[in-house]
Amino acid sequence: MAGARDYFDRDIKLLYALSGNECANPSCSNKLVSPDDNAKDDQICHIEAASSNGPRYNPNQTDDERRGFDNLILLCHKCHDMIDNNPTIYTVELLKKWKKNHQEKILNSKNGKFPSFFQQIVNAIAATNLMDAASSDAIPYDISEKIEYNCLKKNKYIVEEYNIHTSGLHNLYDELEEFGTIKKSVVLNRIRHLYLKAKGTLTDGSIEDIRAKSDNIFDDVVDNVCTLVGDTHLDEAELFLTVQIVVVDAFIECKVLEKPAV
Repeated sequence: MAGARDYFDRDIKLLYALSGNECANPSCSNKLVSPDDNAKDDQICHIEAASSNGPRYNPNQTDDERRGFDNLILLCHKCHDMIDNNPTIYTVELLKKWKKNHQEKILNSKNGKFPSFFQQIVNAIAATNLMDAASSDAIPYDISEKIEYNCLKKNKYIVEEYNIHTSGLHNLYDELEEFGTIKKSVVLNRIRHLYLKAKGTLTDGSIEDIRAKSDNIFDDVVDNVCTLVGDTHLDEAELFLTVQIVVVDAFIECKVLEKPAV
C-alpha cells in the first residue's frame, strides 16, 4: 500500500514545472538547483504532515491526500526546517497561500513562452494518425458546473487556474485556421479520441463510474497526449505543463469528460 511519501510522478513533475526553480517562500530567493554547479537545495515538503508526530498533521486525511499535489510544496532546505520547527507561525493556510501565489507568479512569467510551446504540441497532435472522434459542437458551460458534474477533485485546481492561460492557445487556433494549416476541431477531436479510449479502459461507461474515476481519466488523457507528442524542444516539466493546459482547454470545450445534464 502506498504511503504518504510515495509521491505520484505527475505531481512531482507539476511541482517542479510550477516552481520556476525557486523556493516557494516569498521572502526567500534561494534557487532549488544552482545554475552554476547544479547543486540541489530542493525539498518536497508536506503542508499537512505525512505522519502523526509531524507538524500540521491532519488525522482526517488519507495517505493519498497526504502525498497528493495539493498537500505538497517545494522549498529550500532552510525554509523547510523553518516551517516545520514553527508550525504555529507557518500554518496550513499560510503555506497554501505561498504555494498558490508562487505558482501564479511562475505561470504568468511563462505567458510569453506559451505560444511557441502550444505550437509544438498542436503540430504534434495534428500530425498523428489517430482517427477523429466526432462530437457535437461544444455548448458553453460554467466551468465550476462541469467540474462539479464530473466530480473532479485532484484536478479541480488545475482546471480553475489554467483556464486563464488558454487564450494563447485560442489565438494559435485562430491563426492556423486563417492560414488553412490545422483546424482546431481536428486537434480537439483527437484529444477526445484519447478521452473515449481512457473512459472505455478505466470505467464501465456509466456516469457514476466516470465521476468516481474522473481524476484518473483526466490524468490518463494528459499522459497519453504527452506520449503522443513525443520528442519536442521542451524539457519534461514544460511539456507536462503545456499539455495540461491543452487538455484543460479540451475539458472546457467538452471534449474531455462529460457534459452537465441539461
